[in-house]
Amino acid sequence: MIAPPARRGTGHAPCHHGEILQGVFLDATGRRCAGLVTLPMTGMGSRAEFTRRPGTPPERLTVLPGDRTKAARAAALTVAECARRRREPPCGGELRLTGDIPVGLGMGSSTSDVIAVVRAVADSYGVRLAPDTVARLAVRAELACDPLMLDARPALFAQREGRVLEVLGPRLPPLVVVGCALGGGAPVDTLALPVRTYDEGDVRAFERLRALLRRAVATGDAALLGQVASASARRGQQLLCHPEFDTLTGIGRRLGAVGVQIAHSGAVAGLLLDPATPGLRHRIRGCVRALDSNGIATTRVFTTFPPVPPFPPFPTTQEFPSGPAHCGGHRPARPDTPRRPARLPAL
Repeated sequence: MIAPPARRGTGHAPCHHGEILQGVFLDATGRRCAGLVTLPMTGMGSRAEFTRRPGTPPERLTVLPGDRTKAARAAALTVAECARRRREPPCGGELRLTGDIPVGLGMGSSTSDVIAVVRAVADSYGVRLAPDTVARLAVRAELACDPLMLDARPALFAQREGRVLEVLGPRLPPLVVVGCALGGGAPVDTLALPVRTYDEGDVRAFERLRALLRRAVATGDAALLGQVASASARRGQQLLCHPEFDTLTGIGRRLGAVGVQIAHSGAVAGLLLDPATPGLRHRIRGCVRALDSNGIATTRVFTTFPPVPPFPPFPTTQEFPSGPAHCGGHRPARPDTPRRPARLPAL
């Protein structure tokens, strides 16, 4: 008997640069739920290739690299979902993952892996999955996920439930982000962080920040967005306690940044600049020099808008001698964390 032919699918997912806002919010019914708004960043991501083997048992699923347990769960869940839709028996296959997202910096590396896998498996079945279905599968695979399956519109996303609480508007205000890695770029073990409890005062504070961010998006107000991001970052410090945080905010004030943002589950951070500010190039260089002189590894400069001449073509991976990036490797915090070095492309 001739075995059915193998069927191959591919998928890709981006990363992000930490959060603009993260906390506890009220949904449409008034129920509290954790939520976040991420800062999108192009240029890096995860890629998956899934070769489906019809006629093989579904447990015969191999994954390379072999330590990607979240990706393996995502593949099995997506096979079951797509097979049900196609009214076929689930089967096994081979999954291969590649990518360049640093681990443990709070850039959504595990979610990017999972979403790339979901898309690759769906592609092998010729099935197009809606974003809410991708989110549901991602949450089942890793308990909480980032909104990397959505389009570019800024959204408040309930990461533990895989649903959008609010689309804040069509696009973020124009920003230039000077990225850096705190703590030497060492991964953060988010599962080892203490669990934060929130009272009614915290929820009211987060809802005020949500309203301010909604206004910033509606009016394209970079300065107001910077205020929101800085306030959220300060609250995140209650758990993360980055020793360089005060230095980072001081550099931002001195060089005219509208605010700072950090990953609330990692070490990546950024100085937020308004591109309409006079002397922008000089300010960017000043930020790089100031971060470097204070031992904070600069990583890359990117924007929240498509660059147009004469603005420099960010994001950039061009090497710049005065902007060293962290280049050490670190063992991941957990066995199911993808084993990739914690480094970002140099500015």
